[in-house]
Amino acid sequence: MAQANEVTFTIRRANPNICFIDIQGDITGAAEDALTQAYAEAGTPPTRVIILNFSGLAYMNSIGIGLIVTLLIRMNRQKQFLLAYGLSDHYHRIFQLTRLDEAIGIFPTEAEALIAAARKY
Repeated sequence: MAQANEVTFTIRRANPNICFIDIQGDITGAAEDALTQAYAEAGTPPTRVIILNFSGLAYMNSIGIGLIVTLLIRMNRQKQFLLAYGLSDHYHRIFQLTRLDEAIGIFPTEAEALIAAARKY
């Protein structure tokens, strides 16, 4: 688990290749170190897919979106895939407007994200 004042990232492993990061709280600039720590824990080999669980997200500002983009770039360099589920309609629309939904697989439920993750590796 990685924590900042406004957010907690909890790691859950589905299997050796797939890991979840459950988000609880706000993703702002203050979350950078905690998100980096969560990725360091979740992204260790043999992890191929990380699934972000946004169902506990309270707020994310533009810096928070930038942190997700930075995570995506890091994962691409490691030849890992990033998926997500649990986005509210508001944040789903932001991901569409910024075209993040083209780089990150967005799913309505954990089960659907897990099925897609199993196909990735």
